[in-house]
Amino acid sequence: MNVSSPVVIAMPPAASPPVGELLAELTAGLAAGDDLEALLQRFLEPLLRLSGAKAGAVRTLSDDGTHMRLLGSVGLDQDLLAGEREVERDCGVCGQALAGAPAVWTDDLRLCVKHNAGEFIGHGFDSVTAVPLRYRDQVLGVVNLFYARGTPPRTEVAALLRPVGELLGLALHHARLEREQLRAAVLHERQMLAGEVHDAVAQTLVYMKMRLPLLHDALIAHDDARALKYQDDLRQAVSDAHASLRQILTHFRTRMDPKGLLHALRGLQAGYLDRHGIRLVVDSRAAALHLSVEQELQVFHIVQEALANVARHSRARQAHVAVHRVGGDLHVVVEDDGAGISVAGLHGAEPAEDGAHFGLDIMRERAQRLGGTLAVQARDGGGTCVRLSIPIGEGGRSVTP
Repeated sequence: MNVSSPVVIAMPPAASPPVGELLAELTAGLAAGDDLEALLQRFLEPLLRLSGAKAGAVRTLSDDGTHMRLLGSVGLDQDLLAGEREVERDCGVCGQALAGAPAVWTDDLRLCVKHNAGEFIGHGFDSVTAVPLRYRDQVLGVVNLFYARGTPPRTEVAALLRPVGELLGLALHHARLEREQLRAAVLHERQMLAGEVHDAVAQTLVYMKMRLPLLHDALIAHDDARALKYQDDLRQAVSDAHASLRQILTHFRTRMDPKGLLHALRGLQAGYLDRHGIRLVVDSRAAALHLSVEQELQVFHIVQEALANVARHSRARQAHVAVHRVGGDLHVVVEDDGAGISVAGLHGAEPAEDGAHFGLDIMRERAQRLGGTLAVQARDGGGTCVRLSIPIGEGGRSVTP
């Protein structure tokens, strides 16, 4: 075999009609949103016929840019393919194409064999062309064309290589973008669902966990009145948790009180002393909030979590929720007169109990979703203060989050 150095293939300006037809078919497939792997398989076969190549493969660059992964192939030994599902970025002539050359042809396959510790997928062929798949200035993969003779591709094939590489690079870019968007959407949905489960179910389970020792003590002391009360508390908590879970499973979230945010907050106030032994006052100085249902739900869950933290950790005697408007912003303040907070613990420097950090993270995410801010700090005179501020618009106009 005539051994030579890799040759960068020159690109003539025009393409023959069959090439134009192939590009038109590829473009139509991309516009129709065809499955990328199926499209590549469909594209490789006519490309092999036009180019005179005997086999072909498409490799894509990994997200971290260190490896190439085999995405599709035609005419190659399946046993050899199994060993080359993933190769290093600088592997052979493919690595040279990824380094910036428009297209590279070589009849010296020793480098490919060296990189693959013996036989590689081009075994039995005399030469190979590597075409980079580009999107703008970014190289996303490479197409290999394998030949049974040691001559460079014909002129009309050379004319095909650049536009095909650019179109396939565009396809890979869109596929990667869609994958990233899907991943982000799934993560967002998981976070929202985790928040709903935490706010609607986990808090109730924590309350039940706190009630069980009290029920146990009442039973040991033969205090039937207290035991029956704690039993009723647990029965109601189980019912509440079941109803909330049904809402989440049906609607992927809990529903807002149909009478609005202030009515829901006063509902928390009504049972707070009985449930936690802490007096709760809800003070609203805003006559009409004009919030959307989504805003009301997010604000309610933030306040609910803040009050759950008061019940679990503060050892407070009383708590206070204030709702008021300042210009185009809604301010909600939750305070207690308890033991206060650990600033180090809020920032993750100390371990938290009962998932407190998780709850705070969800509160902050909800505030950010509303375009607002959440601050948790020590209260003057002792205790903890949670301040939520969100934009709701001037003159009672609600700002949709």
